[in-house]
Amino acid sequence: MSVTSPVRADLSLLLAAITQRLGAAHVLTDPADMAPYLREERGLYQGRTAAVIRPGTTEEVAFVVAACAEAGVPIVPQGGNTGLVGGQTPFGELLLSLTRLDRIRNVDPVDMTMTVEAGVILDTVHHAAEDAGCLFPLHIASQGSCRIGGNLSTNAGGTAVLRYGNARELVLGLEVVLADGRVWNGLKRLRKNNAGYDLKQLFLGTEGTLGIITAAVLKLFPQPAQRSTAFLAVPGPGAALALLKRLRGEAGDALTTFELMAAFGVETVLKHMPGTVRPLAERYDWYVLAEFSAPTRAFDLAALMEEGLGEAMEAGEVLDAVIAASEAQADALWRLREDMSEAQKHEGGSIKHDVSVPVSRVPEFLERALAAVTAALPGLRPCPFGHVGDGNIHFNLSQPEGMEKAAFIDMWETFNRIVHDIVTEMDGSIAAEHGIGRLKAHELVHYGDPVALDLMRRLKQALDPAGLLNPGKVIEE
Repeated sequence: MSVTSPVRADLSLLLAAITQRLGAAHVLTDPADMAPYLREERGLYQGRTAAVIRPGTTEEVAFVVAACAEAGVPIVPQGGNTGLVGGQTPFGELLLSLTRLDRIRNVDPVDMTMTVEAGVILDTVHHAAEDAGCLFPLHIASQGSCRIGGNLSTNAGGTAVLRYGNARELVLGLEVVLADGRVWNGLKRLRKNNAGYDLKQLFLGTEGTLGIITAAVLKLFPQPAQRSTAFLAVPGPGAALALLKRLRGEAGDALTTFELMAAFGVETVLKHMPGTVRPLAERYDWYVLAEFSAPTRAFDLAALMEEGLGEAMEAGEVLDAVIAASEAQADALWRLREDMSEAQKHEGGSIKHDVSVPVSRVPEFLERALAAVTAALPGLRPCPFGHVGDGNIHFNLSQPEGMEKAAFIDMWETFNRIVHDIVTEMDGSIAAEHGIGRLKAHELVHYGDPVALDLMRRLKQALDPAGLLNPGKVIEE
């Protein structure tokens, strides 16, 4: 005589009800069908779940969440599965994929807004904005596959934060399914709205732990009429900071991007990524990718850049430079930055830190952190790069040549403590733009302010009292 587990029986009944509502094609239980949803980008985690549920409308999301709440079954929301801290990975919970919520509901070039569902791919948002003669300025390396809901739930940053801000600054309104299945419709297209608390901020950057974003009103901007891109060799981070101050002083908001890269990262891209070209004749220790853009042709961007770089060379802030003469050349220069994470995979194990410090202290952070990690492991190959204009550095570490990858990855906690101690001492953040997820939940407890952590737990308890939304992510329970 067989005995059926009550838990398994309840789950079977839940999945049967969801299947009846969504259709069997959208409740995946075959391991082969679920596999693409369960392995996260870095390969740090292998997820597990009884089913991948794929609702196609906000109403279906609400139905699934309400049914799970009634059954006491936890769920993990997922967009494009491109997250880098395991926030989108289930560890036994049901997985709620939002990829079928992929409609652009409205584009208004007068209001300068676009209303999109959570499963729209970021590149699709870009193209829709361009078709309307507008710009949506959130640009990240995974934009061909990441989904806007995931970008908003992690408060993604990217290469244009210097000019346009993080994802949370690009949102006017949200539609959110709450933990009990109710839908909050906050899809306002208003630039000014002081009617009570700004509720959307509760769900931006909180990784689906307080509610599930199903749609958003995004801010649009004028499409740039001109763009000028330069790849520069600089003596070091200190010179790069001086150059940043100079260019911002001369160009203001026309300076859209200012990315700092160490030689190891650039050489890795040139070595492993087909079609990349060395932009400068000589090899230097540090580089900057700078871009100016403007919505009109009222002034000559190229001339402004050339004049500013000429003064910077005379001041010793720039050693060598190339300015793109065409869109194709600009794209080639951008590849040296955008392909860096992918290229680093070819160099073995990589321990990565997404940190930020005050912009003025970026050179100090790099000097201290580079000295500390190389002292801890001789032969280590640091690969720091990132958005120095907003203080966000991706402080990645490639394993020493000849070292076993597993042995190196086992040192992740050691390097976390080294890097995060320095960041915290400098009044920085251990999570700049990738989020906390599962990877940094313990680190947040270790470094977080006790009062802030208490407030976070109170919010979680208030909005998700049963702890069913993305449990174990952001706030340890």
